[in-house]
This record gives sequence, C-alpha cells and structure tokens, in this order.
Amino acid sequence: MPSAPSPSRPRLVLATLNRAKARELAALLRDLPWELVGLADLPGASLPEETGATYQENALLKARHAAGLAGARALADDSGLEVDALGGAPGVQSARYGGPGLDDAGRCALLLRALAGVPPARRTARFRCVIALADPDGRAEVVEGLVEGRITEAPRGAHGFGYDPVFFYPPRGRTFAELSLEEKARVDHRGRAVRAARRLLGG
Repeated sequence: MPSAPSPSRPRLVLATLNRAKARELAALLRDLPWELVGLADLPGASLPEETGATYQENALLKARHAAGLAGARALADDSGLEVDALGGAPGVQSARYGGPGLDDAGRCALLLRALAGVPPARRTARFRCVIALADPDGRAEVVEGLVEGRITEAPRGAHGFGYDPVFFYPPRGRTFAELSLEEKARVDHRGRAVRAARRLLGG
C-alpha cells in the first residue's frame, strides 16, 4: 500500500491500523507529492484509545499521536453512521457499536435488528467523516465530509467495509458495498473529506 520511498517527498503517515481504510485513503491520495506511509508499517505502531466525544476530537487524537510517533505529518480520520430513527446513533461509537466482540457483519446485523419494523421513509441516515492533519509540533487542521442516504432492510453488496452493505445511496440506486472503490470514492463521506484535505496538502 505505501508508495515507494523518495528523498524528494515528505512523508505523510496514514494514521489507521485498519488496512482496508488505509488502502482507501492511499488510493484517494496517491497522486499527491507525498510519500504515503501506513501506520501499521511503522515499528511500534499503535493508536490511542478513542476517548473523544466528537469525531473531531478522535481524529485529532489519532493524527497527533501518529505524527509524534513518526516525526512526520499525519492524516487521521474519524467517521461514523448517524441514523435518524436511532437519535443519531451509532454516531461516534460506530466502530465500537455493540461492543468489542462484533465484527463488521455483526454490527450491521445489530443495526438492522434495532431498525426492525421502521418503514423505509424513516430509515434516513448519513455518513460523516472528519479528517485531521497534524504535524509533530502539534499544529493541526480539520476538514469534514458528509453524505446522505438510508438504511436498507438487509445487507447488499460485497465491496467496502463497515456499514457499507446497509447504506443505500439514492443517487446511484445502490448500497455503498455495491459500488466499486472508484465509484464510492467519488461520492462517499471519506472521499469528500479527503478532497478537502488534498487542498491543504497541495493537491
């Protein structure tokens, strides 16, 4: 996933240990004048516990930690699914929804059980992504991306990760898991946030 080292390009550490997310971020950033380095590829790789009450707080925690660990600029995101019928849940707890024993499929199943009997018109939801860019000295900038959709009644599609199989995107008539990586990157919350971050990175 990381691009080849180059002495002429500064390093940008992708502050995630989720390799699927790292691949997605790297694809969105691949043509920038930075050497992309996955945090998981660094010795002693770790991330702090996400104790923030907001996406921004968690993104900043991860970006500043990774920047200090690597001695280079770091990019971190925190994102979540906000379901209106559940009062905005799982929200900032999206990655931990249902507790540590659940995988992506288990979290999707739990979400669908929570929405059992809720009609399609009330299954509105959005994905929100906040990206933080941090330097080793602690300076940071934050951008955001948002996409609206609704929750399906059953998982659909084999691509993506997380809640993608249950997030239906009306303009394309498919779930995010039914879109290719390239299609999804053009319309999803992370792609929108990364495009904003690219402007801060000179792209």
